[in-house]
Amino acid sequence: MPEMPELETIKRSLEPHIQGKRIKNINLLLSRQIKHPTPGEFVNRLLFRVIDRLERRGKYLILHMDNQISLVFHLRMTGQVCYCPPGAPEQKHARIVFNLNDGGSLVYADSRTLGTIYAMKPNELNQIKGLAELGPEPLSADFTLEYLEKVCTGRQGAIKSFLLDQSVIAGLGNIYVDEALFLAGIHPIRTPASVTADELTRLYESINKVIADGINDGGTTFRDYRDGNGDKGSHQDNLFAYGRDGQPCRKCGTIMQKIRVGGRGTHFCPQCQMMN
Repeated sequence: MPEMPELETIKRSLEPHIQGKRIKNINLLLSRQIKHPTPGEFVNRLLFRVIDRLERRGKYLILHMDNQISLVFHLRMTGQVCYCPPGAPEQKHARIVFNLNDGGSLVYADSRTLGTIYAMKPNELNQIKGLAELGPEPLSADFTLEYLEKVCTGRQGAIKSFLLDQSVIAGLGNIYVDEALFLAGIHPIRTPASVTADELTRLYESINKVIADGINDGGTTFRDYRDGNGDKGSHQDNLFAYGRDGQPCRKCGTIMQKIRVGGRGTHFCPQCQMMN
């Protein structure tokens, strides 16, 4: 699933192409991925509207229209949002096509059709439960070391699962949690309550670092992720933990391992991330 760096990259790469453009036509190729309102009302709310600005919140991409409607995308596993210039070939797995006044189009594509799309009035946005309950994001003023210390205090369960909770920290997913825990030297099945003050400081710094590095590299592409131009990210070439089970640790040379934590594949170094 695309995480915060991927969604931020999509937002930044789309902005030059679609901000200020008007939607001239909407082609609903698979309307069941529209979760609110009805497909007909979805079209009515967006047709002939201008895309005022783009926003990303956690793993959600939000396009704000000139009539205060927010077009919200949650890409889930295989969703893609990209700009196709005039004359570009038809996008594979296209599900909704927004034709723009420059002759190009904004295309939502999704091979597994797990993503969700909304066209919401301001007073309806809180109906998207996952969006309404998001915690602070890495690299934001609200995500402080003091906040991390507070939410970890007394918390039991695996810290890997804890960090995946979007109501605790928005935007983190499997890839970047594994990376942050590796850089901080924290075993993924330790409890948040067991993490020391020094480890918390390292974890806080590591979370911000892995997110910033992911954004700088244009996101991580293993299979489906593409930015708004249809390009792959390159951060997969710079990972320390995720997907490296069976390979030597880039810090100490110990063979990396993979376990399941909370049902999620989890990669770590048994030497650099000891249970203590």
